[in-house]
Amino acid sequence: MISWTGMRWSESGLGMTMTEAEQRQLEREGYVVLPGFMDAKLLEALIERTEELYAKEGERAGAEFKLEAGSRRLANLLDKGEVFQRVVAEPRILEYVKAALGPDFKLSSLNARSVNPHWDHCQPLHCDMGALPDARGYWVCNTLWMLDDFTAENGALRFIPGSHRSGKLPQDVLADPEALHPEQTLATGKAGTVVVTNAHLWHGGTANHTDAPRRALHAFYCRRDKPQQQYQKQLLRPEVQERLSPQLRWLLALDDPLNDELSAEVAVRSGFLK
Repeated sequence: MISWTGMRWSESGLGMTMTEAEQRQLEREGYVVLPGFMDAKLLEALIERTEELYAKEGERAGAEFKLEAGSRRLANLLDKGEVFQRVVAEPRILEYVKAALGPDFKLSSLNARSVNPHWDHCQPLHCDMGALPDARGYWVCNTLWMLDDFTAENGALRFIPGSHRSGKLPQDVLADPEALHPEQTLATGKAGTVVVTNAHLWHGGTANHTDAPRRALHAFYCRRDKPQQQYQKQLLRPEVQERLSPQLRWLLALDDPLNDELSAEVAVRSGFLK
């Protein structure tokens, strides 16, 4: 069972869902794939709401963060629907985040990304926020929520297993981070799957050669002593903040003076978007 204790996310040892094999894989390979994690009701609600937002925001969708050629993006999703709060605070997922980062973490951002049909370009291999581990260890963890089936043809995530332990950024090592990598693996799966990654892992989206978009949510977490990718306190409307539970306020660092100091600077913090 997972519980909130003061300003830390802790576990009592009861009802744990993360297996020892999954923990070893997260440590060694840098990722875990969780098939069928979302039930049909949640999956349907997330698809419906994200499509509503894409239609409403149009060409400016995702502008709170950064636009990306060949993709539709959404940002600041905690401000745009209660269903998204279920995603970022899902206790079973937070077990994996804690395993990657330790108990002192916070939400960094919640975005959506939909790769356009027939988009023939791959993202460069990158680490989220251009982050390298520091003296305290790892400090970024991302979770990808598949809203569509991910296949080898429609823009699945690629990653280089074990690269989070290299202590290097791909752009500093590879001649062409956009090129195929001999050790790359694709994260494929059915809609409803969730992939948890140590976000120091070299990764990137691939090309979509199909007639349909490839949609996903990205719930991204970081250690509490690091800046948020998107400063939640600044982005969330006051009326939304007032309705949040104490647990969500803690997870979003809304009452954390250190986070205010770290995150108030206006900047795009991406591993590859300029």
